[in-house]
Amino acid sequence: MQNNVREKKLLEADFAHILEEEERLREKLKESTHLERFTTDVTLFISLVKDYSQGNYRDIPYKTISAVVLGLLYILNPIDIIPDFIPVIGYIDDAIVIGFCLKMVEKDLLKYQAWKNVQSSTESSTIDKEA
Repeated sequence: MQNNVREKKLLEADFAHILEEEERLREKLKESTHLERFTTDVTLFISLVKDYSQGNYRDIPYKTISAVVLGLLYILNPIDIIPDFIPVIGYIDDAIVIGFCLKMVEKDLLKYQAWKNVQSSTESSTIDKEA
């Protein structure tokens, strides 16, 4: 029980860090040709972290949200296997980690995307009715 509480607190701290660094993540995606192709997926990762941390979407296994958080934290970490400042190859390890995370969470991410699309549709139809 105590481990679960500690893990939850760590995960919440990671959420906060990711959300604080959201703009830096987006800049990193723009800077690198290796990461550029993951822009949509990483944006969806960030959206998932927001919805999960706000309690809007919890229909996801703990291992999936953990993999997403770890992948985003790896991208944010300036000290990694291949340092980002090395021209051309600096972001290759980040791309590999994101690719691996995507492979791990693909089904759950598709499920989240479907939920997100329904939410957007519902919001649009509510706005249309109010107008």
